Amino acid sequence: MASSKAKEWITKEGLIKIGGWARDGLSNDQIAYNIGVAVSTFYVWKLEFPELSEAIKKSKEVVDREVENAMHKSALGYFVEEIKETIEKDELGKDRKRVERNKKWIAPNPTSQIFWLKNRKPKEWRDKQERDLNHGEGINIRVGFEDDEDDSGEEY
Repeated sequence: MASSKAKEWITKEGLIKIGGWARDGLSNDQIAYNIGVAVSTFYVWKLEFPELSEAIKKSKEVVDREVENAMHKSALGYFVEEIKETIEKDELGKDRKRVERNKKWIAPNPTSQIFWLKNRKPKEWRDKQERDLNHGEGINIRVGFEDDEDDSGEEY
């Protein structure tokens, strides 16, 4: 049997509010705090009320996609339209609004590019790369490690 507090939040309006918090990036702990229940109670509610769990899941997916799209756009570069409005006096002394529109190129962000490549193509782009230089000689040589010792403490 649902508590009166749970009934208060498992409404259309309550789920919209909870979904908004999830979309804003709040953790389940923070959402539980906002609702005014213990985190353990919140997790029980998620199991007990599938609509609550679904509202949180959908909302978090939306914000994740928005961030992914923004990072992708940042990595590639994009145009923005800048709009500047000014009030000028015309020849009769009346106020007239003037609108200037300019397209501006936002250059690709190298940090976004690095993040993308390291996560999408880790073998080619991670900081440490390992190469197996064993040519059938029975000797393993590893390249790309920060220290020059193997697990036994012996140097290569």
